[in-house]
Amino acid sequence: MLSFPAAKINLGLRILRRRDDGYHELETAFYPVPLKDALEILRNSDKTTFTGYGLPIPGDPDANLCLKAWQMLRNDFPTLPAVQFHLYKNIPVGAGLGGGSSDGATTLLGLNRQFQLGLTESQLIEYASRLGSDCPFFVLNTACLGTGRGDVLEPLKLDLTGYTLVLADPGIHVGTAEAFSLCTPGQNSIPLKVVLSQPVAAWRGQLVNDFEEPIFRLHPRLRVVKETLYANGALYASLTGSGSAFFGIFAKDRAPSVNPFRERMNYRILP
Repeated sequence: MLSFPAAKINLGLRILRRRDDGYHELETAFYPVPLKDALEILRNSDKTTFTGYGLPIPGDPDANLCLKAWQMLRNDFPTLPAVQFHLYKNIPVGAGLGGGSSDGATTLLGLNRQFQLGLTESQLIEYASRLGSDCPFFVLNTACLGTGRGDVLEPLKLDLTGYTLVLADPGIHVGTAEAFSLCTPGQNSIPLKVVLSQPVAAWRGQLVNDFEEPIFRLHPRLRVVKETLYANGALYASLTGSGSAFFGIFAKDRAPSVNPFRERMNYRILP
């Protein structure tokens, strides 16, 4: 079975408070974007294996979320067979685009479908929340308001298909734990849904990612990435997740066709 785990961007990300369980209470909007990995799941007669291709995946391959998702289901479904995972990595790693979370959630969806486990959407979301805070979103893979750890989801009527999206990935890995350690929680003055109900051109200055300023202090050259997107006509530009990728939302067909950045970085125009 072949699936295509999609990336996401965060439209606003407010860190409201630190919870008693060690996580942070968040408010964000998740939005899927057409940048995808490719994941193939094949039945295996021996043991479950994972092979990665494309962009390098740092860390221990045995800790990959695809394997964790399989093991989680195997614990509850002992007849689940061994499989081979072949993952072609196209979504940059450690960029705030949710690629690893998407791979894990897509594994749950694929195993459920391929081996007829009969899990409902709500059950899949519960499994996904055990994999990671961003994973439940990728079960739904539609615009959602995320609260709690980001795992409490409410579908949003939000459609950006009339715009052009530009992703700029400077290739700096920002660890999530490090990013959270740099932030000071605080209340959101304007509810996110109120901001998002306004035209995209009105989001600038109101739709805030709390990770931006601390990460700008840690990596000052990243501020230039956002400024360059605005200088080239973006209606709205922001860091996504805890970074380090940025996105710009442009009027349709108004994105610069030539990479405007002086530094070498991954520059993609998405429909």
